[in-house]
Amino acid sequence: MLAYVLKRLASALPTLFIIITISFFLIRLAPGGPFSLEKPLEAKVMENLARIYKLDRPLHEQYLLYLGSLLHGDLGPSFYHRDFTVAELLARGLPISMLLGSLALILALLAGIALGTTAALRQNQRVDYAVTGVATLGLTVPTFVTAPLAQIVFGLWLAWLPVAGWDDGAVRNLVLPVLVLALPQVAVIARLTRAAMIETLRANHIRTLHALGLPQRVVLARALRSACLPVVSYLGPAAAGLLTGSVVVETIFGLPGVGRYFVEGALNRDYTLVMGTVVLVAVFVILFNIMVDIAYAALDPRVRGEP
Repeated sequence: MLAYVLKRLASALPTLFIIITISFFLIRLAPGGPFSLEKPLEAKVMENLARIYKLDRPLHEQYLLYLGSLLHGDLGPSFYHRDFTVAELLARGLPISMLLGSLALILALLAGIALGTTAALRQNQRVDYAVTGVATLGLTVPTFVTAPLAQIVFGLWLAWLPVAGWDDGAVRNLVLPVLVLALPQVAVIARLTRAAMIETLRANHIRTLHALGLPQRVVLARALRSACLPVVSYLGPAAAGLLTGSVVVETIFGLPGVGRYFVEGALNRDYTLVMGTVVLVAVFVILFNIMVDIAYAALDPRVRGEP
């Protein structure tokens, strides 16, 4: 197992390097710059700003300087929030995004596995059709539709919950964002669990367990372990996307998470802030995928090349 983990870690470094390189040059191709304003600054001021932030140097030199700073853990200063570094801004937003993402992921796992298992046990019955229909609806309706609808229904019409705001993480302010974040993931996990459970329940070893007269709960537990493999594979990108925050959901609900800084950085051509967000998300995606691979290998030894 240790050799398998080390191999996965070694293969992750080139991936991270490629992501950083592509992102660095792509953002520089966008028109405008961090100091491009509606009312242009004086030429001398622009020259001084470019020199201070090393934007006057050739692009390849800027790239090498950024890589050098990144190796020392320095994400650079923010061009827009000039009193803060990128690391300080992300340190403020990341705990909020991680709290929302963690709650949404837990909710999605519990609800998705429960719904998928129920649908599989009642295949081609009304419950199965209902779960499949709701899951399809959850996949097709985007969050920028469900979020305003939730605000209108639960915030304005019923006045049960706040429409937006953080309020130091009050539970009432977390309910709607977490639900909106979790809904698409519930749909995906439910469909994956249903399909895997239907196949697993027809497998020979499950039929053997039934023939031996084992209790239904024991058989279901064995079947669920095998059926969870597709769900485990999906958890890598899902967890990374949720734990680093949804740009749409955080923006609509006015939450001060990482997503807000990504939007602000993109709109204001804040190169370092956008790059910092990209690096953060990339690291989370890679780490969670490695964790998923380890969990998958623990559940199925054939993945790591063992009999």
